[in-house]
Amino acid sequence: MLRLIEKERLKSVKIKEVVSALERFAPLPLQEGFDNAGLQVGLTEAEVSGALLCLDVTESIVDEAIEKGCNLIVSHHPLVFHPLKRLTYADYVQRAVAKAIKNDITILSMHTNMDNAEGGVNFKIAEKMDLQNVGFFAEKEVQGIKCGSGTIGEFAEPMAADDFIMMLKKTFDVESVQCNQLLRRPIRKVAICGGAGSFLLSDAIRLGADAFVTGEMHYHEYFAHEQEIQIVVIGHYQSEQFTKEIFKSIIEDECKGVRAVLSDVNTNPIIYL
Repeated sequence: MLRLIEKERLKSVKIKEVVSALERFAPLPLQEGFDNAGLQVGLTEAEVSGALLCLDVTESIVDEAIEKGCNLIVSHHPLVFHPLKRLTYADYVQRAVAKAIKNDITILSMHTNMDNAEGGVNFKIAEKMDLQNVGFFAEKEVQGIKCGSGTIGEFAEPMAADDFIMMLKKTFDVESVQCNQLLRRPIRKVAICGGAGSFLLSDAIRLGADAFVTGEMHYHEYFAHEQEIQIVVIGHYQSEQFTKEIFKSIIEDECKGVRAVLSDVNTNPIIYL
């Protein structure tokens, strides 16, 4: 009887409860003004059959959700960044939206709100690097909530620049990185901003970071920082790939019994030859 009661209780979790749990962790007001985080497609009153967790939403991701019996997709990057004026299957966004609607799949995106949240994307990157004393840099407050656009932390023991880069390549499964001249002093303090984080480079320098790790930077932004700071660009996808682990942890902690499935699809549109 107890097993039947427990089974019935686990069945009763609705999509809106999963959405609420994720948005409590990373409230939508934390997102940047350009962003479109939150509910993208679908309704939230249905019971959750499973949540597929990913970085990007593509047609392949929707197919994976169908195959794995998940009626909820939680992504980092929003599927719909700009308003859809029509639904004609003209591009991958329209096709993914149409396929999700046809198959009763709800899509939720947790983007810059998850970037800016305590314990969010940049904290996860720091965790993977085994940094200590991790906290925000470029800290701010939104509606009374402490948040920030990046993290900064320290290694227990300093590391040579070439060893640091080899560690990043191994940890984030990066075939090649982009960096400036190798630093000739040991690296201890590291500033991080996943994705396109070059706007925080000056803050990293101001705070005395030995290295700055991000996913994207423009050519001219590398100039004039030789022996000032070690810049390492590991790729946008690679820097944020572990975000789905955050989603999984939140769902399993806050929505007991909900099946949280890490996507097996690599949605990185960039290939390395």
